[in-house]
Formats: sequence, C-alpha cells, structure tokens
Amino acid sequence: MQDIIDKLSRLIRDAAAQKRPLCIRGGGTKDFYGGPVHGYKLNTGDYRGIVDYEPTELVITARAGTPLAEIEAALRQKGQMLAFEPPQFGEGSTLGGCVATGLSGPRRPYSGAVRDFVLGVRILDGKGDDLRFGGQVMKNVAGYDVSRLITGSLGTLGVLLEVSLKVLPLPVSETTLRLKCTEAEAIERMNRWAAQPLPITATAYRDGDLGVRLSGARVAVEAAAKKIGGAPVAPAQAEHFWTGIREQTDPSFAGDAPLWRLSVKSTTPPLALPGQQLIEWGGALRWLKSGADAKTVRDAATRAGGHATLFRGGDKTIGVFHPLPPALMKLHRNLKQAFDPAGILNPGRLYADL
Repeated sequence: MQDIIDKLSRLIRDAAAQKRPLCIRGGGTKDFYGGPVHGYKLNTGDYRGIVDYEPTELVITARAGTPLAEIEAALRQKGQMLAFEPPQFGEGSTLGGCVATGLSGPRRPYSGAVRDFVLGVRILDGKGDDLRFGGQVMKNVAGYDVSRLITGSLGTLGVLLEVSLKVLPLPVSETTLRLKCTEAEAIERMNRWAAQPLPITATAYRDGDLGVRLSGARVAVEAAAKKIGGAPVAPAQAEHFWTGIREQTDPSFAGDAPLWRLSVKSTTPPLALPGQQLIEWGGALRWLKSGADAKTVRDAATRAGGHATLFRGGDKTIGVFHPLPPALMKLHRNLKQAFDPAGILNPGRLYADL
C-alpha cells in the first residue's frame, strides 16, 4: 500500500509546483455537497482496507478508501457500530468521505458527531508530506487537535489516508414510537424530553407525525416508552423510516427544490418559511425544501441563533455555507495556508476564496 501513498504524494507535489487544482475523490457519493467540484481527480479509492480493529478496545483503524458499508459490516459482526450513524448517500461511500464531510445521522445529538469519535488521522498535506495526528486512544488527543480539525474540512487541508475511530456497542433493545401532534407541540415535547433521563437516540417530525427512537437496556426502553406514549412502530418499518431520514430517501426530501440545512437552537419555534420542513435532532436541525432566496433563509437561521447551509441543489454561486465573520474567515485562511500553501486541495469546496 505504500506505493499508493507514494504515487499520491508525487501527484500532489507536481500539482503544487504547477498550481494545478486537485479534486480529492473517494466514492463520489457526496460530490453534491459543498462548493463546485473541479480540478484533476485524485482518487483515494484504491487505498482501502481495515488496518486494525480491536473490539475489546472499541477502536477501529481503516484506510480512507475503505467502503463505509464494509466497516459497518465488520462492526456489526462484533455487536458494535459507528455511533454517529453516518449517511452514505450511495454504495460507493468511503470512510474518507465520511470524515471529510463530517456528516452525522439521526443519532448525532444523543451520541455525538463524527469529530467526537475521531481519535487520529494520517494525511498527505498540500506539499505531499505524510503526516500523522492523534492516535488510537483518547489520551493521545491533546493540545491542538488537528485530527478533529480535519473532520468536516472537505479535503481542503489534506488528503485523508487513514482514520482511527472510537466505536460503541449496539443497543440491546430498540423501539420506535409514533405520535400525532403539531409542529409546535413536537418542538416542545422534544425539548422537554431532552431534560429527562430518557434513552432517546433519534427524533424526527414531519407532516403531523413525530417519530421517537429509544435505545438501550430493555427495561429502560420499555419504561421510557410508557412515559412518552404514542404508537409503537414495527421494527422493519422503523428501520426503513430512520434509514430514509439518514439517507434522505424519505419522501420529505423528494422534489427539485433546493434543500437547506438549518442548524438552530432546539427551542426555536416553528420557522415561518415557505416550503416543506422536517425537524430532527430534538428541534436543533431543520431541513427545508424551498425555493426561497438565500437571504430569507439565512436571515431566519441567524435570528434563531444558528446558520443555514445550501445542502443540495440550488444556485451555489450564492455560497453553500453560511458566511463567516471576518475573524473566523481569517483563521480559516491561515489554516489553509499552513496545510496547503499552494491552494490546490479541493479549492472552493468550503468557501470560494479557500
């Protein structure tokens, strides 16, 4: 496998010398996310395979080109999982793409985000240097945590080679409940439940239905189900529902209208925006299918103490991610300069001038 790393390093060095943009690509299932994809394709798909997996230590290390489905299958055989429930958006989804985008699924607010489980990474920076950060245990994660900084950077700081992740056991028992209520009632309930010791691992509201998933010890799940109420959902139907939310195959995501991802305070009342909405993460994540202009959507998110991302579709020339304050943008530029001085790695995927 070292020959693959050497080849990638040479490509990066040559591109840096010529100031030629590189498009870092694994399975390509998340090409839609972020700014426009352009440049010479640097394929990481060949650098694949699980490097080390010790179930008793709850840690797995794998190469960036490893299919996410392969990793999750290996974990399931040992009764374990990726607790942040990453979306795949296609069969070719890789571990590198998972970490580079930093996207988490329905379990995120209750278990943690991708970066919360990243223990260490190995990357090639914009000079072609082979660098390692962090390790395979939490005690190695100290000081300036570059491994988590790489998470969600969309390949603008380095080409991921290997990632070490903390994993968790699969829940012993799991059930999904369905409750009929209004949007305002759903937001109030989700926030009230968040203040109670309930084993909630996912919530989603759409079209008058509130779905609640409970996971953990059987006794705890049964007690919580009685307290919350609602109608139990058959296991197969529940799995289909949460998979649809995670992979955006649910009917709520259908249609040609741009899809916005609004991160707001969980207590934010219903947002008076045109279009169809789906609420996740206890009220903190609002998916909006709407033709509303960017200023209208982003102003609403700002008033709610959050930000809005043009997640899929729409006019990317308006900027995919919420504009940053000058001080924070300066920090981003400094990091880009440190890791990728020639500016060749996925230019424009985060912000136009990065």
